[in-house]
Amino acid sequence: LEQTANVAMEMTDSLANEPEITDYQIYAGTSAPFNFNGLVRHYFMRSGPNVADIQINLVNKHDRQLQSHDIAKKIRKKIHPIAEKHLASVTVAEVPPGPPVLQTLVAEIYGPTEDLRRNLASKVRDIFLETDGVVDVDWYVEDDQPKTLLVVDKAKAALHSLSMEDVERALNATVSGVTVGLLHDEDSREPMTLHVEIPRHKKTSIDDLLSIKLRSNRTGFLAHGDAPAMIPLSELVQIRSGFADKSIHHKNLMPVTYVTADVAGAIESPAYAIMQMNKALKKLDLSPYGFNGNKSLNIYNASMPRSDLEPSMKWDGEWHITLEVFRDLGIAFAAVLVLIYVLMVGWFKSFLTPAIVMVAIPFSLVGIMPAHGLMGAFFSATSMIGFMAGGGIVVRNSIILVDFIEQRIREGMPLAEAVVDAGAVRFRPMMLTALAVVVGAGVILFDPIFQGLAIALMAGEIASLFISRMAVPVLYYMGNK
Repeated sequence: LEQTANVAMEMTDSLANEPEITDYQIYAGTSAPFNFNGLVRHYFMRSGPNVADIQINLVNKHDRQLQSHDIAKKIRKKIHPIAEKHLASVTVAEVPPGPPVLQTLVAEIYGPTEDLRRNLASKVRDIFLETDGVVDVDWYVEDDQPKTLLVVDKAKAALHSLSMEDVERALNATVSGVTVGLLHDEDSREPMTLHVEIPRHKKTSIDDLLSIKLRSNRTGFLAHGDAPAMIPLSELVQIRSGFADKSIHHKNLMPVTYVTADVAGAIESPAYAIMQMNKALKKLDLSPYGFNGNKSLNIYNASMPRSDLEPSMKWDGEWHITLEVFRDLGIAFAAVLVLIYVLMVGWFKSFLTPAIVMVAIPFSLVGIMPAHGLMGAFFSATSMIGFMAGGGIVVRNSIILVDFIEQRIREGMPLAEAVVDAGAVRFRPMMLTALAVVVGAGVILFDPIFQGLAIALMAGEIASLFISRMAVPVLYYMGNK
């Protein structure tokens, strides 16, 4: 516990002069107070002498130039060398507004035996460490923790007329102390226990603990007038060395080993890191595990392995959430497109005209994709939502063009002149609509979560404004010529 606290204090000392940090708290041996991270990642269940939480509080966002994510990337560079020096594992966990997952990158390792899973997880962990942009690599495998067992020697205890309970009670009192009663205080609102414990500096080793003496109960053992014999605990117990039991993890009733990591710096999206690591994972040699050299590791994304008889791995974490979100959004978008088409068929009394109107929807991608590249942003779930929302506005603009063309034709204007007139006359209301979207989305342009939504709306509307203004009238002319 002392060593863990010292490592945590060394890390905080390295961060004490950071201008963005106001204060911090260290919780050594126990978990920090409940928060969203603690509930999702089970931090609130952590306890023991080898764990510590450091909670860092930042100055107000208006009083600093860096956002919290940039500060996390900066302090990660300072505390990782300290962790490596002390053979410790450290994770920089930001207070997440994002998906409730165990970690950004989670690799679940399945296999028939514990040794196979651990060896395979070790290789997966090495791939994590070698991949650019993958940080805070850890795994749910404990090192061997030495454990000393003190076993009561029944024969020696009986020789001194001591029962096993007497010796065990003495050992427990020596290690943890003993509650002897209550303090009777009339002014106290709550019961106050009296706990007797040996000072910590006198029980820092096994020899210190076993030097405690226990009074013998053997009758006739002493001469008349002699003091009772005091027997040290070292003569009443046997010392056995071993290792503490390790945690066993299961998911869907199958034993599993977790390898976790985060992404920061070179890449900020787990998708790119996973694609890069999949190439190395496919090359893993499974022959040491009894499989032929031609067999590659089974990698799952949105589904679980059916059996643990063969070595396999499943990507979980944010990647699993991403797949589910894009799948659900894609299905919803497709259903909405079908509904829009059916409604326009009833309005225009044509099967071709609604298709011409909806052709303009993909034109927004001409602006969305380059804009993400220029802004250095990733196409996220919020970007997908922005593309879908912009699609509705694009359809509205296209309907305005087509409706205006048909109105001019009903007034007797030739088709060629009508499509040209529609592109010229209806450009101003389309431009005002696009500007309204750009101004409204500009408020969230630099938000780390909703930046993708803003870029998709703004760039998509600008691109579709110019492209659909020309493409829709031309396609309508070609389809009705």
